[in-house]
Amino acid sequence: MFLTMSHLVNNVLHADQMPVVDYPLEQKTMPKGYRGKHRLTQRDDGSVKCVACMMCATVCPALCIHIEAEQHENPAIEKYPKVFEIDLLRCVYCGYCVEACPCDAIRMDSGVYTIFASKREDFVIHKEQLLQMSPQYPEDARPKQGMPPLTES
Repeated sequence: MFLTMSHLVNNVLHADQMPVVDYPLEQKTMPKGYRGKHRLTQRDDGSVKCVACMMCATVCPALCIHIEAEQHENPAIEKYPKVFEIDLLRCVYCGYCVEACPCDAIRMDSGVYTIFASKREDFVIHKEQLLQMSPQYPEDARPKQGMPPLTES
């Protein structure tokens, strides 16, 4: 009780020294390693890096990832995700999908932590939305793994 009261008195007397973020006008910068909203990475030519191997959807404990694979025209790339959706209301942000991806196609380093919508279907983010996300710290993003571009070789 003494400790609680001492913190209360200290905070009331030194309110100007409290770390305050004027939310929502000011966004807090999340620390490195924070698992925010998902994003899909791209190849050098801007196409999606995912090869629709279903590893992320398989390891997801919340079953929030839905992928529909389609054969690719380029013989160097077997498949790509025609549909890639993540239900953010079901996601538990465990990061298993990031760890399971063999081609580094999905990451959770966007730094976006404010997720809001008025309808349930707005919480399902699609492939195009995932591709538009950018990393919070682009200088610290993992380097590209030398995957082949989608151009004919």
